Amino acid sequence: MTSCFRRLLAACVASLVSAAALLAQTDPLPSWNDGAAKKAIVDFVQTTTTQGSPKFVPPAERIATFDQDGTLWVEHPVYSQVMYCLERVPAVVKAKPELANVEPFKTVMSGDREAIAKLSMEDLEKIAFATLFGMSVDDFTAEATKWTSSAKDARWKRPYTELTYQPMQEVLKYLRANGYKTYIVTGGGQDFVRTYSERVYGIPPEQVVGSSGVTRFEMGAGGKPVLMKTDQVEFVDDGPGKPVGINRFIGRRPIFAFGNSDGDLQMLQWTAAGSGVRFLGLVHHTDAEREYAYDRQSNIGRLDKALDEGEARGWTFADMKRDWRVIFPAELTSGSR
Repeated sequence: MTSCFRRLLAACVASLVSAAALLAQTDPLPSWNDGAAKKAIVDFVQTTTTQGSPKFVPPAERIATFDQDGTLWVEHPVYSQVMYCLERVPAVVKAKPELANVEPFKTVMSGDREAIAKLSMEDLEKIAFATLFGMSVDDFTAEATKWTSSAKDARWKRPYTELTYQPMQEVLKYLRANGYKTYIVTGGGQDFVRTYSERVYGIPPEQVVGSSGVTRFEMGAGGKPVLMKTDQVEFVDDGPGKPVGINRFIGRRPIFAFGNSDGDLQMLQWTAAGSGVRFLGLVHHTDAEREYAYDRQSNIGRLDKALDEGEARGWTFADMKRDWRVIFPAELTSGSR
């Protein structure tokens, strides 16, 4: 083998290595396994953002909406905001001792996990009213921020804010890098999610649409104006409420929507009903070992009607077990779960 040929061969090998490295660096969704779901996302973004493409979408119309619980982070065995409310009960009882012997506060204060798990939706609503309202917006923001900065999931012993789905974080970043505005549209409390949405997802609070209560302007101590959270429900952003919330707070129909449950069905239907190109996605929880496996029979995040419609209409399913190389951010994958 001549020295000239060796140099040529070495140059070719170096070029191949460089090309492979460049491909790895430019893969917008490295935590996704190659497959139909990943291809559908990449193809949609490329065709809607490439000038001259017949499916090109102007930047102002590039609106993407995401459910949060079960779509962007863990929702089982119970929603994180419910845990926040339950853990706030002792402080509420301390401020109002008469509640110590009143249900469901008595059960929560007992610490009996089995009994707490059996609390009804009506019980949880009573706890929510007691722990989420009757304070200023500023006080609530401070309390919720403190909690989400330290509270840990019982299974992973990690802050809830670290249990976001790495593949979905990549989708959010990929969309934003291509001129999309990303919104959270959640059945959870709007004020609650806004306390961490920017630091956790890169989504500013004004791009969070959620359930909300009535707030009231008052003059507080020393004549300082405050907004008080009352115990009146203003808007429930779930199921058919999601398209209403999108219209009210965003003002544009999304062209890209991702959910994981029947609570997201109407958001996906409304997105699909618009003219032009559309992307409809559903996270399907199929990995009991790395996360959880549930769909039709689940009380939390039930995926039943949306599963049927998505399959019938050819929506994109992100099958957790099949499509996601990792579930959580990289630093979690090396430790014990």
